[in-house]
Amino acid sequence: MQRLQMSLCLESDATFGRGEGVAGLVDEEVEYDTATGLPFVRGRTLKGLLVEECANLLFALQAAGLSAPVLSALKESAGRLFGQPGSNVESAALLHIGPALLPEQLSEAVRYEIEREQLSLAAVLESLTAIRRQTAIDEGNAAPEKGSLRSMRVVLRQTSFRAWLDFADAPGADDLALLAACTLSVRRGGIGRNRGRGRLCLRLLDEQGQDITGQHFEHFKQLVGGQG
Repeated sequence: MQRLQMSLCLESDATFGRGEGVAGLVDEEVEYDTATGLPFVRGRTLKGLLVEECANLLFALQAAGLSAPVLSALKESAGRLFGQPGSNVESAALLHIGPALLPEQLSEAVRYEIEREQLSLAAVLESLTAIRRQTAIDEGNAAPEKGSLRSMRVVLRQTSFRAWLDFADAPGADDLALLAACTLSVRRGGIGRNRGRGRLCLRLLDEQGQDITGQHFEHFKQLVGGQG
């Protein structure tokens, strides 16, 4: 099994929510480890961002008139990487994306201090997050809409996560080229990404943590012949 990594750095505050709030505190809570209080991003969330950008890329390349053989090859790579709807064993995704986590050393240190009762889960969570509040504005009178005040916990900008990428079989050069292009295409994610939050920077790394995004994206540029 081949392994790569993906780094995810928040360039603005972001909320990767768990679909629920905490009564009396926030309407949208972030995903966090209930043993340590450290926030994380689910692998399926990260995959969803990559799949969305992959679809956008293929659509744009088709609209730009990319040659049919190259477009077909990229669509095949997309199917191999991310799978097909209703996948069976033969058409299942080649790529499995694990959760994007904070550094392992930090997690171990925090867990140790919590076990010693020198830190609390709430204190850890609050050190890496903040609560933001917003309200909808009534355009008719430029006043806040009654009952529209909402609170959302955000993970603070410049927080960096890493996820393991496991491949069931060795990916081809075209597969990695497309993955690098999708990685660079992801610019925003999470709740409120259309309101200025959730700006992201993703990079593809080798197993040792070296950035390999550029070299694989160069192959992608050669594939598309300068289009897109």
